[in-house]
Amino acid sequence: MNGGLRLTATGLKKVFNRRTIFQNVSFSLEGKQTLLVTGRNGSGKSTLVKILCGLLSPTAGEVAISGSSLDGAERLAQIGMVAPYLQMYDEFSAEENIRFGLTMRGLRPDEAAIEGLLARVGLLSRKKDPVRAYSSGMKQRVKYAFALIHRPPILVLDEPMANLDTEGMRTVRGIMEEHRSAGLLIVATNDLTDVDRFDLQVNFDELAGR
Repeated sequence: MNGGLRLTATGLKKVFNRRTIFQNVSFSLEGKQTLLVTGRNGSGKSTLVKILCGLLSPTAGEVAISGSSLDGAERLAQIGMVAPYLQMYDEFSAEENIRFGLTMRGLRPDEAAIEGLLARVGLLSRKKDPVRAYSSGMKQRVKYAFALIHRPPILVLDEPMANLDTEGMRTVRGIMEEHRSAGLLIVATNDLTDVDRFDLQVNFDELAGR
C-alpha cells in the first residue's frame, strides 16, 4: 500500500429534501492514519461514509484521493467498504460473491487469495454454501472478505461490529489493526469501544451543536 496516500474532504455539505444533514465537514487523512466518525443514529455518519466512497454525491464540497477528484467507480477501486446496509447476493455462495467482486472491478479472480480471505474470516468450510443460509454474523464476515479481496489502500467500516459474536469481533479487530499499519482506516460508529485509537475525529453531535 502507498504510504503517500491521502484522502481529503473539503467543505462537504449534504442536503436531503431541503434538510441540511451536515455542512462544512473538512479533514485530511494520510499515511497510516485512522479517522473516527461518531454521532447518534441519524446524525449523518453513514451519509458521510457513502459520500467518501462515491456512493452519494455531496450537495457541496469535494472528496479527493491523493489530490485527484475521482468518480464513483475509480474511487471504489481504491476503497474497501463494509456496512450493514450493503448486501451480498443471497443466491451466490461466499466464494461466488467474492469472485464477482473481483470481476466487476476488472480483476482476475485469484483462487488462493479468495480461500485465504475466507479462512481469515472463518468461512472457508462454508465457502460453497449460499449466503441465504448464513447467519447475520456470517454475512457480515463475508462482507469483510468482499471488501478486502482487491487489496484496497483505504478501508471504510460503518458500524464494524454489527451482528458479530465475540470471535467475529476479535477477527475484525485483527483486520482493523493490520490495515491501520498499512493504509487508511475510516470507522463510523456510535460505540467508541469499536476503535481503541484514532488520529482524527468527525463528531456529528458536536457539529450539530455549532
